[in-house]
Amino acid sequence: MGRPNVVVIYADDLGYGDVGCFGSDDVRTPHLDGLAARGIRLTDWYSNSPVCSPSRAALLTGLHPVHAGVQEILGGKRGTPGLPEQPTLATRLRDEGYRTGIFGKWHLGVGDGYRPLDRGFERHFGFLAGCVDYYSHIFYWGQGVNPVHDLWDDGEEVYDNGRYLTEVIAEKAVDFIAGAGDEPFFAYVPFNAPHYPMHAPAEYMDRFPGLPDDRRIMAAMIAAMDDGVGRILDALDAAGIADDTIVFFSSDNGPSTESRNWLNGEEIDYQGGSSGGLRGNKGSLFDGGIRVPAIISWPACLPQGVSLTAPATMMDLLPTLLEAAGAPAAEGIDGQSVLEVLRGADADERTLLDERTLFWEYGPQLAARRGRYKLTLSAREHLGGPFDPASSILVDLTADPAETTDVSAQHPTIAAALRADLLGWAAEFGWDPVSWLPRS
Repeated sequence: MGRPNVVVIYADDLGYGDVGCFGSDDVRTPHLDGLAARGIRLTDWYSNSPVCSPSRAALLTGLHPVHAGVQEILGGKRGTPGLPEQPTLATRLRDEGYRTGIFGKWHLGVGDGYRPLDRGFERHFGFLAGCVDYYSHIFYWGQGVNPVHDLWDDGEEVYDNGRYLTEVIAEKAVDFIAGAGDEPFFAYVPFNAPHYPMHAPAEYMDRFPGLPDDRRIMAAMIAAMDDGVGRILDALDAAGIADDTIVFFSSDNGPSTESRNWLNGEEIDYQGGSSGGLRGNKGSLFDGGIRVPAIISWPACLPQGVSLTAPATMMDLLPTLLEAAGAPAAEGIDGQSVLEVLRGADADERTLLDERTLFWEYGPQLAARRGRYKLTLSAREHLGGPFDPASSILVDLTADPAETTDVSAQHPTIAAALRADLLGWAAEFGWDPVSWLPRS
C-alpha cells in the first residue's frame, strides 16, 4: 500500500448533539453515521479553542493557538492579517509529494500573504472571512465593515450568485478528488454549515416538518452538509481509493447561541444547535464549547465501528496524519500523534493520553483536563455572555459530563495541582485577563 490520501472535513459551529451517531434523535446524518460505522468515533475529541479562527490554526499547525499566533476570531475586512507564516499541514504534505486543496471556509486571514495559497495549498476554492451569505456569498457582519463579496477560485474573485454554497463546496471537493490521478492528495473541506446566516434549500427544510423553527433550519443545514459528505465519500468509492484514504470529520467548536442566528429579529439566545447535554456553547470553555463530534476512518489500517474515549485535541491531528503518511515528524509542536492509540496496538499509549494534561484559554477563561478531571476558571456559558472572574469549578467528567457539580472540596489535591499547572502554563505566554473583565 502506498501513502494514504487525506480528507479533512470541518463543520462550523456544529454541536456535539447535532450528529446521529453522537446521540441526535431529530437530526438525521446517515452519511456521517456511515463514516463512523467504518471508522472510529472519537468521543472525547476537543477543539483547542471555543471559536473559529484559533481552532483552525491549531488544526493546520499542530500548535496550541497561543503558539500558532491566532487566539481570537479574525475579521473579514479585506486586508485583514491572519495566521503568521509557518509550516502547516498543507506545506508539510505538499513537500512529501501530495497535491493539496482547500474547499470552503478559510478564516485565517484575508490580506495578501495570508491566504490559502500562501500557506501550502495549491488549489483553493471558497471564502476567506468567517461567514458569508450562502447564496450571494457576501460577508456583511462586523462593526464598521460594509458588505464584502467573498468567493475566490485560486486567488481570482469569482461570482456564482444564487447557488447554495454548501453544495458548491462539496462539488469542488469531488472534482479535486476525481482529478487526483495516481498522486496522493490532501483535501481540506471546511464547510461553513451550520454557521449563520441560517439558509437552507426547501428540499432540506421539507425533511424536518415537525421541528421548531430554530431547530428545523439547523437540521436542514446539517442535512445538506451531510449530503455533501456523502458525495465526497462516494467520490472516494468511485475512484477505488476509499480503503486507502484517511477521512477525518469534526467541528471547529460548539453550537452558537448568538441572536443573529434568528431570522425573525429576536434578540435572545438561539437554541437551534445542540451540545448533547454538555454545559456551555460556542465561546465557552465548558465542554459544550470545545468538545466536538469527531470521526476518523482509514479502512485499510484502522478498526471499524469502534469508539475511542481517551481525550485528544485538534492539534494532535497534524502529527497523527504525518505519521500515517510516513512523513518526517514535526518538531517543536504541541500536538502528539495518536495513531498507535487509534490502531489499538498499545494500551499503554492510551493510558498516556488519559494522563496528559490539556490546556485551554479564551479571554479570561482558562481550563485544564487531566484524565477524568477538568478545572475551569473565570467561566462563561456562551459567546457574548458574562464572565465570572471569581468562578472556579473542578468536575469529574466521567460521573458528571454536564459539569454541574464542583468536587474540589472532595479532591483538594487534584484541584490544587491542576490549578498550579494551569496558571503556570498561562504564565508562559503572558496571559492577562484584565482587558476582558468589566470595568468597576
